[in-house]
Amino acid sequence: MASIRELHEQLVKKERSAVEIAQEALKRIETLEPKVQSFLCVTAEKAMEQARAVDAKISAGEEIGMLAGIPIGIKDNMCTKGIATTCASRILENFVPPYESTVTQKLFDAGAVMVGKTNLDEFAMGGSTETSAYKKTANPWDLSRVPGGSSGGSAAAVAAGECVVSIGSDTGGSIRQPASFCGVVGIKPTYGLVSRYGLVAFASSLDQIGPFSRSVEDSAILLNAIAGYDPKDSTSLKVEIPDYATNLKPGSMSYNGRKIRIGIIKETFGEGLDATVEQSVNTAIEKLKELGAEIVEISCPRFRYGLPSYYIIAPSEASANLARYDGVKYGMRAEDAENLLSMYTRTRANGFGAEVKRRIMIGTYALSSGYYDAYYLKAQKVRTLIKQDFESAFEKVDVLVSPVAPTTAFKAGEKTTDPLSMYLIDLMTIPVNLAGLPGISVPCGFDNEGMPIGLQLVGNALREDLLFQVAYAYEQATDWHSREPKI
Repeated sequence: MASIRELHEQLVKKERSAVEIAQEALKRIETLEPKVQSFLCVTAEKAMEQARAVDAKISAGEEIGMLAGIPIGIKDNMCTKGIATTCASRILENFVPPYESTVTQKLFDAGAVMVGKTNLDEFAMGGSTETSAYKKTANPWDLSRVPGGSSGGSAAAVAAGECVVSIGSDTGGSIRQPASFCGVVGIKPTYGLVSRYGLVAFASSLDQIGPFSRSVEDSAILLNAIAGYDPKDSTSLKVEIPDYATNLKPGSMSYNGRKIRIGIIKETFGEGLDATVEQSVNTAIEKLKELGAEIVEISCPRFRYGLPSYYIIAPSEASANLARYDGVKYGMRAEDAENLLSMYTRTRANGFGAEVKRRIMIGTYALSSGYYDAYYLKAQKVRTLIKQDFESAFEKVDVLVSPVAPTTAFKAGEKTTDPLSMYLIDLMTIPVNLAGLPGISVPCGFDNEGMPIGLQLVGNALREDLLFQVAYAYEQATDWHSREPKI
């Protein structure tokens, strides 16, 4: 599948039409979906309608933006007016939103062509896309392995070439980890940079929407389209958005007239890190040094407390957010209940999957009387300390580097009976969410079994421009991103 820039040039020169590009993507989805299962629903009718509108603009001699006519997949926890939004949960099986999320509206205004809604872990709770109530997505590099989660469908769809780019959400690593597992680029922007209006909430202080793509430039173009202030989201930041794609130059490792300083997060190496992953990440760090970056070691001592803090804060917010699914206003309803309380109980018992119930119970317990101070309040204090560690690190360096995940993609079913080992996969990504910082995963190698490995770059708040600059320089100096799964 060609890049956004290549397709844009083909459209402008009238070498291809948007309809032809959309048909090609839909044909590939039809061919690959029985194997990969990235999509919960394919929106062929809407895609063709949007593609025809782009072609009409071109025929009329109107200028089109970079995203016009580009096939895109949308994670199925973002509201799409008139199109089912299920969050991969039985409880929202027949829910059709009456409004459009800000992100999808911005994409449609830019002329993007939605080919479908992608699969995810139920309510974005999981690290393998195995908690989806409808289907299990496979990793295009090895169909017996998971694509990561929770945005596994979005990552797998891009890796398999079913769409050019896709949109996911990241609460504790749900964009970066599947990007690493599927060998694509995935960025979690600064908290508040992209509107959450119309994103079905999991943990409101952590959730952030971001892009998946085959290249750093495509992610930069896509982030430009979706970033920006939105009065409908009270946590949206009122900041100027730079053009992320303009400053991308191969080998550019200077900032403000000096070398870019990159800090290796010491706490992300050592016990539990797969040897091949460690070797690939270290080789990538050497490459950054070779390109002109100054490399230093940085300690974030409270980094290791990210996981326990997250698994109190996120479930607590989830237990509050998911209380709205009661069978009264929308979604499924247990019809055989004798009274209101019984209807609530049966609806939730039948509608929510095991992992969602587990997190609701953890969160409700942490917020309950007598435990709030001991758990939730303490976790929030630790969150502040983790944020302070990052602040102190960014006084010394411009960008931080670490592995994305301790291992490559694991076999489907391998961790489903052991929730703790599943949670540990997000060890390196979670602290970034707790601090509200931007993080990007870029391909940096393969293990002995041909599975992709990702390199995590973390920036200070609103320094996506620097992240893209470093990621692009690295990407252009290596060929990991150019390899494709033979599916």
